[in-house]
Amino acid sequence: MIGVMDAPCQLEALSQAPLPKMEQTGFVAINTIHCQPHYQERFECLFCSRVRAIDEMPGFLAMHVLKPGSEGEPYLVVSYWESEERFQAWVGSEAFHAGHARAFADLKAAKDAGQEPPMTSTLRTYSVLAR
Repeated sequence: MIGVMDAPCQLEALSQAPLPKMEQTGFVAINTIHCQPHYQERFECLFCSRVRAIDEMPGFLAMHVLKPGSEGEPYLVVSYWESEERFQAWVGSEAFHAGHARAFADLKAAKDAGQEPPMTSTLRTYSVLAR
């Protein structure tokens, strides 16, 4: 089983992120993340202690991590971008891989141990149709 950090984390700092100016938003990426119950605290800690690499990417406007209100429901990671091209540049960047390295290591450790992945994700992207 993947270990959980000793100190509990809070998502309070993330909840203070301002909404992007809607006139700048042209593209939205929503990552739906299902966590195994034993991994939820670790998942939250990864975001509480993130390296903030995305914040420096050209075209990045904002990100919100939404914690489910009901047990068993997925987390949502919603990022706002000026354009799809800017988002794709993030996904293909070294900063993206560095920013996700700890989660990727957790997935690899579970696989190497013959365990189910501690989390799974589904990415969906959207162009802003109307404001």
